[in-house]
Amino acid sequence: MEKILNIKKKIKSFNKSIFVEGDKSLSIRWVLISSLSKKKSTAYNLLKSEDVMRSIECIKTLGSKVKFKKNRCEIIGNGFHIKKRGGILINAGNSGTLGRIILGLLINSKNKIKLIGDKSLSKRDFSRVIEPLKKFGANFDTKNNLPLTMKGLENPKPIKYFETKGSAQCKTSIMFAALKSLGTTEIKAKKSRNHTELLFRYLRIPIRIKKRKQFDIIKLKGIKKINSLNYRIPGDISSCAFFLVLTILSDNSQLLVKNVNINSSRTGIIKILKKMGAIIKFKNQKIYKGEKIADIFVKSSKKLRSIDCPKEWNSSAIDEFLVIFLVAAKAKGISYFKNLDELNQKESPRLIWASKILNFMGVENTMTKSSIRIRGNPNLRLDKNIIIKDFLKDHRVFMMSTIAALSFGGNWKINDADSIRTSFPKFLKILKELNR
Repeated sequence: MEKILNIKKKIKSFNKSIFVEGDKSLSIRWVLISSLSKKKSTAYNLLKSEDVMRSIECIKTLGSKVKFKKNRCEIIGNGFHIKKRGGILINAGNSGTLGRIILGLLINSKNKIKLIGDKSLSKRDFSRVIEPLKKFGANFDTKNNLPLTMKGLENPKPIKYFETKGSAQCKTSIMFAALKSLGTTEIKAKKSRNHTELLFRYLRIPIRIKKRKQFDIIKLKGIKKINSLNYRIPGDISSCAFFLVLTILSDNSQLLVKNVNINSSRTGIIKILKKMGAIIKFKNQKIYKGEKIADIFVKSSKKLRSIDCPKEWNSSAIDEFLVIFLVAAKAKGISYFKNLDELNQKESPRLIWASKILNFMGVENTMTKSSIRIRGNPNLRLDKNIIIKDFLKDHRVFMMSTIAALSFGGNWKINDADSIRTSFPKFLKILKELNR
């Protein structure tokens, strides 16, 4: 039965400390990397969302053993070779991260692999991983969307590849395939999240990285085995972002979000919000297995200013733009965000949905295929009925709508509340704690 969230008034002022759930990108990568080791890997604070649990079901299909204990998850992997006989069916559900990365992990499977996903994932483009994996020697059917079939080869050949989209999913898929190749793969990759590189370095996998202004040059040597990976997964800054914005837009409120991953490839939202006048500070900073971790402090902002957002910040804020647009809705002046084609390649066409929601709110905006201008109103208050539905169960559209309702008021009816299970099951529970 469809779950509907009704919000009829703004959130009360709050002064709280919270934890958010484990980083989804790191959780999925930990699961897939652990499946390659024949030794036991242990994770604490693993995100138990549908996307991560789907990753676990996939590696179990491939022969890994998984146990959940009180506060941890243990995986004993199947090594580098896929021993399963016959065809392999992989269901990635709603997860583009899982769907694209696991194809690289399966590059050396001689079995026929069929990859399927839900309605939303089936509409997304997979050519960005099909193209480089073909260069390794994999064979695909002619489709660029799901369902698709792939057949790998026992000894993939190393490749040179230019990744131009700034897709960490594509880059990581190539890196997994490179691990199983005979030789050194070279990737010239547009800047994107670097969690995989940091994990590979920590595991002492032979990887070399040269950083350039716009691109990284990554050289990665094929190997025969991998060490286990014990990991305490930090909080997800993408989940944290919704509470940062809620605090900024609320009256007389402040918040401390503890133990959050502040990897520089993920902190574009912090740069953008600070540029717009938000008061945000990092506290108790430390390095954990290559990742930067900190507590994030934020407080209400009475004077927000518009921004002409530098396109160079896009990749490090790509999953947070929907709530950034809500800050622009209250900022003085016209904010301009450009080169955002990638937003419409997500679970739903997010740029289109952002514009729709702003229109529902009465916020003047102009959208093109890859940009949006938003005329802010510092006195924005809503007193109208708004219904949000038919957004392909995109969890971030749901969460943007929820934050808008709690920040600006109005009578909101938001459908598909169960969409948050894909990435942030405790979202509504934390909101309830803030609103006590």
